[in-house]
Amino acid sequence: MREYLKRFLNLARYLVSKMEMKIFGLFDASDIGVEDPGMRRVINLNAKLMLKSHGRIKWDPTRAKVNVIERLVNLLQVPGSRGKKHRIITGWITGKQTRCIGIVIDAFKIIEEKTGENPLKVFIKAIENGAPRDEVVAVEYGGARYPQAVDVSPRRRLNLVLRYFVNGAYDKAFNKKATIVEALAKEIMLAAENSGESYAVRKRNDLEKQADAAR
Repeated sequence: MREYLKRFLNLARYLVSKMEMKIFGLFDASDIGVEDPGMRRVINLNAKLMLKSHGRIKWDPTRAKVNVIERLVNLLQVPGSRGKKHRIITGWITGKQTRCIGIVIDAFKIIEEKTGENPLKVFIKAIENGAPRDEVVAVEYGGARYPQAVDVSPRRRLNLVLRYFVNGAYDKAFNKKATIVEALAKEIMLAAENSGESYAVRKRNDLEKQADAAR
């Protein structure tokens, strides 16, 4: 009986390994590549049917074990980091992960319909275009504070651009006719096109201009 069960488990593992796994069962990530060499080690697109780690990943310095789409979903659950006013405007969705997953899935479906491309490919292109490479920090010397340009680490680049996507979607949806789903899809498509109408691209340009002026 034990030998039969072992053979059955081995067969099940083999069949699962041969299955074409898609994210949410809808989006194929097998042929998606990251062109930016600095972002390859921090962008995780491992295909899973359900992206929910339940906080099991405790220690991960690069945060590369968490799927990048799950990180976007998690950011949608909080109001962002632009102060008390932004928190009051957007409100909290903490605990409503199913709702946020639905927002991301519907946004990706809109992207697929309007662009005719794999929405994951558009999303990765948007991340590469919206992630800043330089920013400014304050250095104190002799009692005075001076701006100093620094390079942005890959992990922080991904953190910033995902936050920009969420903040830009909130701006496009709050007190507007567009829903949060349409606003998120529009923000990602504009960033993939490197358009100046994208909130993420504008923030990237502002940070890099400040860094150039502080060199």
